[in-house]
Amino acid sequence: MKPCINESMNVRTSLFLLFALLLCVTACECGKGKDIPNVTGIPVEVKLRRFDQGLFGLDTNNVASSLEKLEVDYPDFAPVFFGQVLGSTDSTIAPEGHEKYVQGFVTHPTVRKLYDTCQIVFPDLKWLEKDFKQAFQFYKYYFPTQPLSGEVVTYLSEYTVGGFLYGENSIGVGLDFYLGENYPYLAYNPSNPNFSAYLTRTFNRDHIVAKSMRMLVQDLLGPAKGSRMIDYMIHNGKELYVLDRLLPYSPDSVKFEFSQPQVEWCEENEANIWAYFFSESLLYSTDFGTFRKFVEHSPNSPGMPKEAPGRTANWLGLQIVKAFMKKNPNTSLEQLMAMTDAQFIMDKSKYKPER
Repeated sequence: MKPCINESMNVRTSLFLLFALLLCVTACECGKGKDIPNVTGIPVEVKLRRFDQGLFGLDTNNVASSLEKLEVDYPDFAPVFFGQVLGSTDSTIAPEGHEKYVQGFVTHPTVRKLYDTCQIVFPDLKWLEKDFKQAFQFYKYYFPTQPLSGEVVTYLSEYTVGGFLYGENSIGVGLDFYLGENYPYLAYNPSNPNFSAYLTRTFNRDHIVAKSMRMLVQDLLGPAKGSRMIDYMIHNGKELYVLDRLLPYSPDSVKFEFSQPQVEWCEENEANIWAYFFSESLLYSTDFGTFRKFVEHSPNSPGMPKEAPGRTANWLGLQIVKAFMKKNPNTSLEQLMAMTDAQFIMDKSKYKPER
């Protein structure tokens, strides 16, 4: 994810403009208010729990018993958090033992300050229940056979893990990854690429539900099948398509993790992006290093104007999937998710962006 400066950017930008004409189309409304099923009658219980408050509320004079009670209260979450996130049950990480490590963590001044900050930013999360409930209702509508406990547990890990799934599709949310784009993440660790501005721009409360639901979609999809860029872009396009169905009222900027100007740039330059990928023979490239920034988080898309975000191939993959679903309206989301042949989706979509 480290930013990479392309020394031939000016030349490649010229190539982009040479091979592609500017696209002038009306901005897409992304289905807002159209074909959205009524899910209000689907019963879903959201159990939003503050593990962060329970952990930092431990009785440090009696760690053993209070920690044992906390683990009983969170039977599915606690083993994952302590074992895989904090590492306190791993003797190689915590040679003095689980209890001693946890005590040191919750009393460390830097961590304690971080916890206090989380409590100031998130004193109450009642507002979050409504958003999760609606997203869960859409999830149960489209994937009725998938387990979904409805449990959402908040924690902090000192910037280690932003979120994870556990148990029956329960969700862990790392509040320290949502303290706001103006929070000084980079000052904490200037060399950490995860704290680059193009990423921390999404580290705010508006992205909590979208990032959480994305984990559920990614878990259903599994990894991309194939090593070509088109395999990745259509796989990731399916992810975005499903996420859009689960969060139909959320802004595209949140679902794509783009800024609004970047969303608009993609919409205005769809044909340009498509033509550029063809001109550079990228669609069927198997050189991941060559096309990585077009499918993974990146501050830019090499060879394209500076207004272009990274992951433009994923955005174009979404347009191909949309075209496929329009041509095949009886295809369910479960059937779409099960399709592993990117070329099949590409061919059946009859995708051809207008100039």
